[in-house]
Amino acid sequence: MKNKGCLSAGTIGIALVVIALIAFFWGKNGYNTFVTKEQNVNAKWSNVETVYQKRANLIPNLERTVKSYSKFEQETLTKVVEARSKATSINVDPANMTEADLAKFQAAQGELSGALSRLMAVVESYPDLKADQQYINFQREYTAIENSIRTETVYYNDAVQDYNTTIKTFPNNILASITNFKEKPLFKAAAGAEKAPDVFTE
Repeated sequence: MKNKGCLSAGTIGIALVVIALIAFFWGKNGYNTFVTKEQNVNAKWSNVETVYQKRANLIPNLERTVKSYSKFEQETLTKVVEARSKATSINVDPANMTEADLAKFQAAQGELSGALSRLMAVVESYPDLKADQQYINFQREYTAIENSIRTETVYYNDAVQDYNTTIKTFPNNILASITNFKEKPLFKAAAGAEKAPDVFTE
């Protein structure tokens, strides 16, 4: 009976070691997966910021071009410049981004989009400005960048969806809670976002 008791204790000890090893490797692999997917989200966010910054960088040249036409409505241009300043002042840390942070970022970028759309609508009343080569160049670049923004935000959302699904799936959700991996916010589609801008006119 004593030998059986020792054997039973030894078997239990081995079983506990095996369980501990399985838990260790599962935790290690799960943690590394979380890190990899989170880094992918951060990289996609960096791409989003880059294309938005490219759009903001177009504004100074647009401002100089429009200012050369003295009769152009200054208030319309001023709103674009102000919206650009607001949009570029918002910095978001992807590692700690909340839905409120992303909503604020989107709202500021949406305000700039609206201001630019209104300016381009007003330009239609100024044939000389509309035909200016610098303005035509702006339109081409703006259209390309807007398309890139749509593409990069989709890539970001795909990465976030993959990451969020991974950390919310059982039993990953237990490990994610212990290791403090949290859900990431998604870009919300703006009205008309599915339609590419049509701003270039010969």
